[in-house]
Amino acid sequence: MLEQNMNNSATRDITRGVCRLLGSMGYCVLREFRLTSGRRVDVAGLNRSGKFIVAEVKSSLEDFRSDGKWPDYLDFCDAFYFAVNPDFPKDILPAEHGLIISDAYSAIIHKEGLALSMNGQRRRAQTLRFARTAADRLQNLIDPGQST
Repeated sequence: MLEQNMNNSATRDITRGVCRLLGSMGYCVLREFRLTSGRRVDVAGLNRSGKFIVAEVKSSLEDFRSDGKWPDYLDFCDAFYFAVNPDFPKDILPAEHGLIISDAYSAIIHKEGLALSMNGQRRRAQTLRFARTAADRLQNLIDPGQST
């Protein structure tokens, strides 16, 4: 139980740093964003050009080894990154994808990944889903009792 709580704390810290980094790069970010496929990514970023970044947060080696869903995210972004803390064993991550090193306060892009390309219809549907998700979350903050 304690290890799980530490991993949750590590996940929150890594996610926070990633969101700060993407924000500084001009991306609007959503945590736990559900793709049009139904899968949920840890962090999704959308920039002014309509480009999507997905960051898959891995808080431990066990987390990486036990989660095989991340390949399903590749068709839903223009850039895919693993986001890990500085102590993570980086050599086990797939070399073709980007890597973000993060803590609770900041993050850096350690390695750029291969450029990916989204289908135009998927991009349009996902952009609309991103906007609606952000608006719903904002409305829930303003008026928590309202259901949308």
